[in-house]
Amino acid sequence: MPVSLIALLGFATVVLLAMLLLHGYVWWRLVRSTTRPGRVRRGLSVLTVVLALLPISAVLLRRQELPEAVATPLDWVAYTWLGLVFYLFLATLLTEPVRVGARLVGRRSRRAESRLSGARRIPRSDGAAAPAEPGTAAGAGAVRPDRDVTVPRRLFIARSLAVGAGVLAVGTAGTGVVLANAAPVVRRVPIRIPGLDPGLAGLRIVTFSDGHLSALYGGRRFERVVDTINAQRPDVVAIVGDLVDGDVAELREDAAPLADLVSAQGVYFVTGNHEYFVDTEGWLRHLPTLGIDVLRNERVPIRGAGGATFDLAGIDDRTAAASGLPGHGADLDAALDGRDDGVPLVLLAHQPVMVEQARTAGVDLQLSGHTHGGQLWPFDYAILLDQPVVEGWSQQGPTQLYVTAGAGNWGPQMRVGARPEVTVVELSPGGPTAPKR
Repeated sequence: MPVSLIALLGFATVVLLAMLLLHGYVWWRLVRSTTRPGRVRRGLSVLTVVLALLPISAVLLRRQELPEAVATPLDWVAYTWLGLVFYLFLATLLTEPVRVGARLVGRRSRRAESRLSGARRIPRSDGAAAPAEPGTAAGAGAVRPDRDVTVPRRLFIARSLAVGAGVLAVGTAGTGVVLANAAPVVRRVPIRIPGLDPGLAGLRIVTFSDGHLSALYGGRRFERVVDTINAQRPDVVAIVGDLVDGDVAELREDAAPLADLVSAQGVYFVTGNHEYFVDTEGWLRHLPTLGIDVLRNERVPIRGAGGATFDLAGIDDRTAAASGLPGHGADLDAALDGRDDGVPLVLLAHQPVMVEQARTAGVDLQLSGHTHGGQLWPFDYAILLDQPVVEGWSQQGPTQLYVTAGAGNWGPQMRVGARPEVTVVELSPGGPTAPKR
């Protein structure tokens, strides 16, 4: 079985388990707790199961070469629901203290009523308790804490909390859709590099990553990214991986705007992990036809005024070796073999974690993507389990690292807490200092 298929099946298993967890909890709080046994509950339960299976179906069925007229709507519905149910889960979880508190208050009230009712019963001469007088707590006008009263109260609380959670989740997901479809923000990041020749001062490397061109992202939205890049008058354009989520035959037109990129000293690309989920070799042949130089464990000189230069190196993605493709795999030593150590070095590597090798090799600056800036808060905290940085500038030993938040999206076409981004890295001589955001 191909390694890429094994990885896909493993990913699908993780998605399935996550779907069971998310939907199980959401069903318990939004269906079981808000409905009585009967037709409505059964119908909503079936709907929950169908929705839980949609994301995993979207992942697996796309490999079966479904007609685009079927695959695209499936992806839209499945991934939009995935983002929405995630925030339904979080919003419902936030209401747990209210629900638990209401139940505790209800129990105390019923106990108090029960004690009061017992205290007001009148003893008879034969030792048995006599019925309380009419109008007392235990008499005809008393409100008894029986099932007929408590169930509607619980339903009211459960339904009120469900409505509140739904409004919060829909509002958050809706805002995320708007932000994901907005024009990318332009972040200007001045980087000072020790030993940089003054002739290179002001050189602009315009960087973007994670376009994730697919049936869900492309067209005018990607043309707008290209227009934004060109408006920065780049000296170098650096595309740091995860450009595509489909084969050349599917995305040829969506990738066509790349040919319009204008750069004084070239457009360079390195692979990301998603390039190894598709026809990798097909894209590595196609991108040069669009004027893009693919750096695969190699480097090129970038020139400034007066003959000043620095080295721009690029390596395969961290996952490339596991793809099973001959000759693929991140090899920083090969990229740096024979270079002059006195020349400043900028490295393009899709995943920030590659900075562990970069700082040992004396890289001055590493440009990365991969994280999407978290894309959907609070996933940025989970990213730190695998990567050293979620986004922005950091100093990693002798190496400066900048992680761009990405221009596109994967999965849900939403961004919460992480705007789409194009980064303008402007070089200057001097010691490294944290750039202002």
